[in-house]
Formats: sequence, structure tokens, C-alpha cells
Amino acid sequence: MAWKTLDDMDLDGRTVLVRVDINVPVEDGHVTDTTRIDRIRPTVTDILSKGGRPVLLAHFDRPKGKVVPEMSLGHIRGTVEDCLGVPVRFAEDCIGVAAKTAVAALAPGEVLLLENTRFHAEEEKNDPMFAASLAALGEVYVNDAFSAAHRAHASTEALARLLPSCAGRLMEAELRALEAALGTPERPVVAVVGGAKVSTKIELLSNLVRKVNTLVIGGGMANTFLAAQGVEIGTSLAEHDMTGTASEILAAAGEAACEILLPVDIVVAHEFREGADSETLPVDACPPDAMILDAGPQTVAQITAAFDHARTLIWNGPLGAFEIAPFDAATVAAARHAAARTGAGLLTSVAGGGDTVAALNRAGAAEDFTYVSTAGGAFLEWMEGKTLPGVAALVAAGER
Repeated sequence: MAWKTLDDMDLDGRTVLVRVDINVPVEDGHVTDTTRIDRIRPTVTDILSKGGRPVLLAHFDRPKGKVVPEMSLGHIRGTVEDCLGVPVRFAEDCIGVAAKTAVAALAPGEVLLLENTRFHAEEEKNDPMFAASLAALGEVYVNDAFSAAHRAHASTEALARLLPSCAGRLMEAELRALEAALGTPERPVVAVVGGAKVSTKIELLSNLVRKVNTLVIGGGMANTFLAAQGVEIGTSLAEHDMTGTASEILAAAGEAACEILLPVDIVVAHEFREGADSETLPVDACPPDAMILDAGPQTVAQITAAFDHARTLIWNGPLGAFEIAPFDAATVAAARHAAARTGAGLLTSVAGGGDTVAALNRAGAAEDFTYVSTAGGAFLEWMEGKTLPGVAALVAAGER
């Protein structure tokens, strides 16, 4: 793709508008997970080292175009300053006199955090006048918020058309990782798709069967596919109204020569709780009053064997009810095997999605994956083969 990076930009003495995603969880006034803030540090550091003056644009929660004091980015300014390790000033608006005054007062080596862009309804409407007001604050635009790139908002899409633009370090890493996984991957390619519902991932599955060599389906989704094949699944979580769609996806996989891996053995229980009594059974032996909560060891062996023959792995979603033991066993075992192959230089592994990140962290495998995306919707839409407005705008800017 033709998008530019920070290496292509002259930033010395320039005010740099940086779209970031620091929509972090806050409880009782304290940030409970600083991951998203930590990940923008390389971009901010590089801008400062190039003599630029970083001005951060960000949203926080969902104020729906109104000023909601509890959703002010001012509440996390101190945490942003601690994570970045440089002085961070704050402006009480992202446009207008307050923003212009704060930009003018910004000293070398300092960062400015502007107030929540979503306090203005024009942000989510991708309003050109609002985008122009943002653009008036700076001379260069950097998008470092891949997780918001699937939204055509003023600060993610329109702004890139108004200023010289490039990808930040986090955006660059995301795009390169996804290009390596789905754009021009080293084959064979294996995809793991888990989670509860087929209905939320129809487009994803339909795209992947045309792109990968092997598709592993796990979690509650696998139950729907099993039911589509006439397998009795007891009281398991499943979408019985989606069995026709599941059958269509299986047929499409056959036409595309994509191997589908479904459970061949299952871990079942009569209740869903920590430490519940469970047993491992053949896939066609689920009791009528039991539920499938994880894949069994024979299934894990098939999955890890697929990893052994793969050169690229894409992972979205757990293989079972990973939140509680013992139903995390399949996810943990498969994740650790993938991490070991990656660490040995034998596999390029890219993972993303909220539950996926949590599952890989639970397995202690996340750090050994090639890349783990913190983006949710944007990661899924990329895997679905959709054009992301924020990325498209950067590509167009790179071609100007």
C-alpha cells in the first residue's frame, strides 16, 4: 500500500495532529489498563525526536455529541503523562479558541491532549467544517488509531484529506502485520475463529474460506456447525437458526479447497461454573442434558498438527469457554503451541479481538505471538475483507 510513515515526514518545528485511541477502562477514577496509552508512546517519542510538537486527538467513551463531564479526557491526563514520560498539557476543547491557545503555548518537548472529539456531534458525522477546524490547529496529520480506522469520522478520515498525512508507529505495525497475514501471506495459512455466534462472523468466515488453507472453528460457533451436520449437541450454546448458513460456509470451503477443522472430541458438563464436573467424549456422544464447553485433546492434536504445517496463523476467538477452568484447556494448549512455533521462527502469528487478547494473556502466549492487535471492530472488518475508511484515507494521502 502507498501510505506514508513518520520516516517520510519532515516534522521539525511543526505542529503534528496525532489521532490516537486511548479509550482505556477507568474504575473509581483510576485507569485499570494502560495498554492503549503505552502503545502510542513510540509514535509520540519519534515525533518529539524529530522536533515535532504532538497534539493528541482522541475520543473517550460514547458521549453522543454532547459534553459529558464524566467522559472528559482530562480525567486521564495524568496517566497519559506518566505513560509517555513527558509533560502533557490539556485543552478543554478540541477546536476553537481553547484549542488554538493551548497549541500556541505548547513548548518543545511537551505534548498537548485535546478534549474528547466526540463531545462534538460533527465528529461522528465526518463533518467537513469540523475537520477543517481540527486541521487549522496543525501542519501534519498522523493516524495512530487503527482500532478506530473502520469509522469514517472527521478525526480518522476527513482530516487525512486536509493535511500531509502518514501512519504512526502503531498503525504502521498493525497494517504491516495484517498485510503479512492476509495480504501476501507465506503459505500454508491457518485461521482460528472462535467465539459464541456464527451470526456475528458470517462475513469473516465467508472471506477466510477463500483466503486460507485451513480454517479452525471453535467455541459456541463450532456447536452450530456440528448441529448443521446433524450432530446432537445437548443443551450447548448454538444458533440453530444459523445451521443453513453454516452448511453454506462448509460448501464454500469445499469449493475453495479450504480444510475445515471442527471438534472430533468434546469436553462436556451439566453446569457452567468454575471446576464443574466434566468429561471428555467423542463429538457424537454429547448427553441430551449436557453442554459442550471446550474441545477435547484429540481436537487440540489436530489443531496443533495444522500449526506445525503452517507458515502463517490468524487467530480470532477462543476454542472454548476459556474464562473458567477447566474449559480453557484447548485454547491454552493451542495458543502455547502457536507461541512456541512463532518463537522458533517457524510461524508468523497475528491475533486480534477482545476475547482473543484475554485468552492469549491467560495462556501466557500473547508476548510470543508475532503481533497481537488491540483493535476489535477494525481488526474484524479487515479480516472480512472490507475497506477501512481511515486506512483508505492514508493510502489516498500517500498517493498525492
